[in-house]
Parts: sequence; C-alpha cells; structure tokens
Amino acid sequence: MTVVSFTKGHGTGNDFVLVLDSEGELALSSKQIAKICDRRFGVGADGFIRVVKSSKLPEGREILEVEPTAIWFMDYYNADGSAAEMCGNGVRVFARYLLDRGLAKIEGGSTLAVGTRAGVKDLTQGSNGFAVDLGRWKLTTEYTVEASGIEVARPGQGIEIGNPHVVVALSSDAELKQLKLFEAPVVEPTPANGANVEFVVPSEPMIKDGVGYFSFRVHERGVGETLSCGTGIAAAALATRYWAGASAPNQWQVQALGGVVAVRMFATEDGEHVSISGPAELTFDGEIDLASF
Repeated sequence: MTVVSFTKGHGTGNDFVLVLDSEGELALSSKQIAKICDRRFGVGADGFIRVVKSSKLPEGREILEVEPTAIWFMDYYNADGSAAEMCGNGVRVFARYLLDRGLAKIEGGSTLAVGTRAGVKDLTQGSNGFAVDLGRWKLTTEYTVEASGIEVARPGQGIEIGNPHVVVALSSDAELKQLKLFEAPVVEPTPANGANVEFVVPSEPMIKDGVGYFSFRVHERGVGETLSCGTGIAAAALATRYWAGASAPNQWQVQALGGVVAVRMFATEDGEHVSISGPAELTFDGEIDLASF
C-alpha cells in the first residue's frame, strides 16, 4: 500500500491538491491525477500540484541555470491529468504551502522565486495574500467564440501569458449569467494547444478613481468552469484595457465567482509585465491510498 499525504488549498475558490515530493520520487499517471481531482471519486480539485525541488526535474534544472534561488518547482496538472504551463492562483497557493510548511521564507519585502513550465515566477507577500509577477505578455490571434447560452458567436482576443487565453466581451451581466460553461466554448480557428476562454462584462462605471472594474467567468482547458483563474483574470484585464484604449488604467479589480483578484500592469527593463494579487488559503490535510487510484 502506498499512502501519500496531501494538502487541499485554494485561491478565490480555484482549488488544488498539493503533494510534497521533494526528491521527485513520486510517479503518478495522468489517469491517477484525474481521479484524485475527481469531485465524486477522488479528493476533488481544479488542479494537482506536485511540490518538488527544481534540481530533481529536467525543466527545473533549466530554471536553476537562469535563477539559482528558484529552489522549488510547481509541477502543475489540470484536473484531467494533463500537464499545464502555469496557474496564477495555483502558484499563490504553492507559495502559501511553502511558507506554512517552513520550506521557504519571504522576509523584509523580499521575493520568492518559483520554477514553473512557464519560467520563473516571483512572489511577494502582503496583507491580502500574495502577489505574483506573471512576466511579459502578448496579444495573439483574433478568434470567434461560440458558447452555450449565447445565440451569436462573438469575437475573442488571444492573449499569451505563459499559457494561452481567449477573451470575449459581453454586453450585460444577464449575458454573463446565462452562459452554460459546463460545455467547452468552441474557438475558431482552433488554438494549437487549446486555450482558457474568459468572458467579461465591464462594471458601470468601468473606471473609478483610476482603477478599472469588471466581472468575469472562465472555462479552463482540461478542467471546465472554475470559480477563478489567475492567469485568465490577468488576460481578461489586459484585453479589456486594450479594447478601452490608451486612457485605460493599469490597475484593475476583477470580480470572479470565487472572489476579487487585483491586476497590475507595470513597465520593466524587458517590457511590460502583468501581476495578480489575492488570497491563498490551505484548508485541510489528508492521505491518499494510491492503490485506490
């Protein structure tokens, strides 16, 4: 019998199963991960995070060549067991886990470097949880998106933030509410690696005291609808700012189903970066008998 300890955590309702595997010895199949994430037959989660030392993975060793302080690697998987590049809410929960378990420290305004398949992500800690610098971003292809609950296909803007997104603007809260995101939206042309699809409705007024506001729902590839998606929220804010024009702000408050996440765009030496900030909580610990999975 192989029993593995786990921790459950979430960031604004986007929830994860975390397993500490410091030495990279745990080999789980995509089928096992999918069953662990199943809400009826497993623990239940939007994603699975293996907490592993960067030195124990080939992609982690590449990270260490760039950033030697990125001791820990977030080995992230979607709920269907597929590997994913990054997760904005997940990396904040990852940081909470490292700090609470005494595996890392953030002292005196310093940053915590975490390795991911999308590169190094730097986190800081504040009164509202953690902020993570998601790095550079770019506009990509324009798409059309069909979604259950909306009669007419809508234009969507492709955004890349280490993982792919397509953002769609809707006209009202009623439209946002009537979406049936248990069915995956149909995106044309089909993104090569799939995409998370975000739907946004600007608040009224959209901008108040230099901060932008909008509501948000998301369908995540390999998962389905989730209560929140960190990189998706960042992508939605970037697309909304792009549509709003040059006078649009660089700070946003985004109302997801699971809570509010803040977004900030800022200049750096290598181009504009985008960050998100919000809470990250650990909820309970347990054990998994892998013989059952």
